[in-house]
Amino acid sequence: MKSIIYKAATRGNANHGWLNSHHSFSFAGYHNPERMHFGLLRVLNDDTVAAGMGFGKHPHENMEIVSIPLSGALAHKDSTGRNEVIKTNDVQIMNAGTGIAHSEMNASATEEVKFLQLWVFPKQRNIEPGYEQKTFSPLERINKVQTVVSPNKEEGSVWINQDAWFSLANLEEKKEIIYKQHLSSNGIYLFVIDGEVMINEEVLSKRDGMGITDAGEIKLTANKNSNLLFIEVPMN
Repeated sequence: MKSIIYKAATRGNANHGWLNSHHSFSFAGYHNPERMHFGLLRVLNDDTVAAGMGFGKHPHENMEIVSIPLSGALAHKDSTGRNEVIKTNDVQIMNAGTGIAHSEMNASATEEVKFLQLWVFPKQRNIEPGYEQKTFSPLERINKVQTVVSPNKEEGSVWINQDAWFSLANLEEKKEIIYKQHLSSNGIYLFVIDGEVMINEEVLSKRDGMGITDAGEIKLTANKNSNLLFIEVPMN
């Protein structure tokens, strides 16, 4: 197994007042040639948006864009006519394909919203744009892996135009979990949303990440109650 650690404090940061964004990989004004992507995972932004604020309408094409709210609610509108609100335990995906324009606004006038936005390069280019969101029960990821994004909609997950899998796990203190890769050629990016885990004698804390290749499976133990995101993607 090969691995690289991305500590939370080493991420890029842009604080615009209404938006405080931490970038695991180069994005907008943050450019680090050693952190352009992990395989086909291009963006992992950890965003906090102030009450009543948000991202105005803007376009994307040929990118798979996943949003995972951590707290609060996000109001979504796009050029396909969707007008939705996503909340904690929801997962949203846009298959940008030939082109989609959207806005993402904090749905609350009084509370901030925190969410992860991730971009993955697509398997097929120029497909018809698509949108999907689903609510996933947190009870189904206690001390086990819950698939929320996949190329075959396994376990009721949302569909992604790539051989990629996103999975969540809520691991209780001292509990162990094993993540088994779907494709041996893929890599796994582990992101600690909250808590602290031990993997291969390395300790990962809140918002730390680890990119793992040549593993087959990974085993980790929670030092304290932890919320985890596994992102399995092709490496080229």
